[in-house]
Amino acid sequence: MEKPRIYLDNNATTVVAPEVKEAMLPFLTELYGNPSSLHRYGAETRVHIAEAYDHIYRLIEARDEDSIIINSCGTEGNNTVLQGVYHTLIRNGNKREIITTNIEHPSINTCLTHLAELGVEVKYLPVNKDGYLELETLAAAISDKTALVSVMWANNETGVINPIEEIAALCHKKGVLFHTDATQAMAKLPVSVKSRNIDFLTYSGHKFHAPKGVGALYIKAGIKLPPLLYGGEQMGGLRGGTHNMPGIAALGAACKIAVSGIQIELTHVKALRDRFETDILESIPDVIINGKGAPRTPNTCNIIFKGVEGEAVLWDLNEEGIAASTGSACASGDERASYVLSAMKLPPELTHSAIRFSLSRYTTAQEIERALDVIRKTVRRLRSISTSYK
Repeated sequence: MEKPRIYLDNNATTVVAPEVKEAMLPFLTELYGNPSSLHRYGAETRVHIAEAYDHIYRLIEARDEDSIIINSCGTEGNNTVLQGVYHTLIRNGNKREIITTNIEHPSINTCLTHLAELGVEVKYLPVNKDGYLELETLAAAISDKTALVSVMWANNETGVINPIEEIAALCHKKGVLFHTDATQAMAKLPVSVKSRNIDFLTYSGHKFHAPKGVGALYIKAGIKLPPLLYGGEQMGGLRGGTHNMPGIAALGAACKIAVSGIQIELTHVKALRDRFETDILESIPDVIINGKGAPRTPNTCNIIFKGVEGEAVLWDLNEEGIAASTGSACASGDERASYVLSAMKLPPELTHSAIRFSLSRYTTAQEIERALDVIRKTVRRLRSISTSYK
């Protein structure tokens, strides 16, 4: 008999919410017209784009004059910003530098590696031991040649939150554009581009109960970027291609849920996460909660169990029907130590012992209790056969 399954890997992806699935279905059945068409079939679908956009704009408090490009994912949005800044400000201008951190998502790091080959000067700033970028470090790094600063809102492995409002203010004071990858902050924290004066913001819908394959890029009014995809006039000519109506409807529905659901994250989900951590600390010796001294997203817990390999813990948990992760899903298959934890100055023998547990609004107290019981037994068993744990 299959054991009941418990999903604690919501930073990798989330289940599609019932309301989101319901919003998508008409566009997979009777409302199949191309919204760019002039006939009735197109008109019937086209009217729903504005409704979805209302929710998408509202979630991040964007203004009507700002642009939001609905795309495929955060990776596409990040590439659009970085490559767009290269073409508009760096390739034929006096600016030649992009500043980021050493804990960014691979979609930032890999794109910047490519741009460095084209002559862009990339500066990777260190984070402190708690895992966030200090303002003094950034202030010392920005120069007259800096075109863009790109710093993630919240880290995907630790949940540690960067001081985005202060970073944006510093960048604008120095006349530099600011981009944040908000993928891990969306629907978990209040994310306002208006109050924080952000130039570019990117995210993926599947991190907050929309399906995979849809995301968004916010561009502040007055800022121009070239398209990453050339084609038709969709998305104001900034992203050619037939509208993904099921995805647009899904993203709008997920944003609508998130507007009212953030309080659930900050109360219910956080209470479960805190209870989980407290029990771990009280019942299992020699553990470290990474980033515990810093502001974190309410759903994320990254724990080191000294003396055991993280992969071994995951194997045992998987056998018991429990899903967790050793870090970023986009880096799975890479057996090197987590570059995020290494950036926090943790030694390799500890980074290899880290497990990320990430909850959602659908996680229950009963699931947490069973997960805790399995984790305690798993760590006890693995330490009993470990040659490195004393």
